[in-house]
Amino acid sequence: MRRSIGFFVYPGHQILDLAGPMSAFDIAGRGCDESPYELQVFSQQGGPLQNGVGLEIATQALHAQPLDTLIVVGGGQPEALPGDVFETIRQAAARTRRVASVCTGAFLLAGAGLLDGRRATTHWRSAARLQQAYPRIRLEADRIFVRDGPIWTSAGITAGIDLALALIEDDLGQAISQATARELVVYYRRPGGQSQFSALSELAPRSDRIRLVLDYARQHLTAPLTVDTLAGIAHQSPRQFTRVFKRETGETPARAVERLRAEAARWRVEQTREPIEAIASRVGFNDPERMRRACIRCFGRAPQALRRIARQAGTP
Repeated sequence: MRRSIGFFVYPGHQILDLAGPMSAFDIAGRGCDESPYELQVFSQQGGPLQNGVGLEIATQALHAQPLDTLIVVGGGQPEALPGDVFETIRQAAARTRRVASVCTGAFLLAGAGLLDGRRATTHWRSAARLQQAYPRIRLEADRIFVRDGPIWTSAGITAGIDLALALIEDDLGQAISQATARELVVYYRRPGGQSQFSALSELAPRSDRIRLVLDYARQHLTAPLTVDTLAGIAHQSPRQFTRVFKRETGETPARAVERLRAEAARWRVEQTREPIEAIASRVGFNDPERMRRACIRCFGRAPQALRRIARQAGTP
């Protein structure tokens, strides 16, 4: 049975929000006698429509046709679209098996009333704006994607590919989704509960010395990562190293190491069934209470809460 996948776009949409997921569904059909997906692009009125970089794309009007899946892309300022656009989305969702959004497409689902009382996510930069405009959403601002019943939402831009791979797995199984990820040359696949952020990417030092120190710390989390040890890796005095490190990363060495350990702990908490005490030891905290405090500082939740949320995110 072929599944109809409709992508809803509007003037100024983000091209990768459309092209990334669409390519995943297209590639998933390769090697099959008949493609499992029929892909269509819709807009409010139909006809040619420009995306955010000025490329024109042909669209059909989204009227009464039933769809298996409706994916609303993001970009621009979707909350500023005319009210009848939200009504179109609401009506289309009523005759669709599942509905998804990429990036700020969540604003259209929210405006259509589809996210009231549901867990959802969006691009981290727009999360506060979405929550303020629609306080009934149970926003999980640092998720890559979230599934709440038939409604799926994803974070910014490339997270749409992670969302598409999850939808493909839901339809066709893990083997085809994994093969699709290989064709796309992307990770198979970042779990929805994974954070949008990475401690290393956020710290983003300019010098090779500090990058080398952070890489060493990540690979030796269980070692005693003192200032003296890290300064030795950088070939600097402890005093000079501390000053340079803070200037380049905005963090003290101790707080940066804590963030790296917390990030490693979060992955284990969300993706394994290891006891919390064992995880604390394996990522260098040793004391579970220290790990708990670090997770609350970094992620706003204790390890047990992170594990519970990750399991809920994987439950239809």
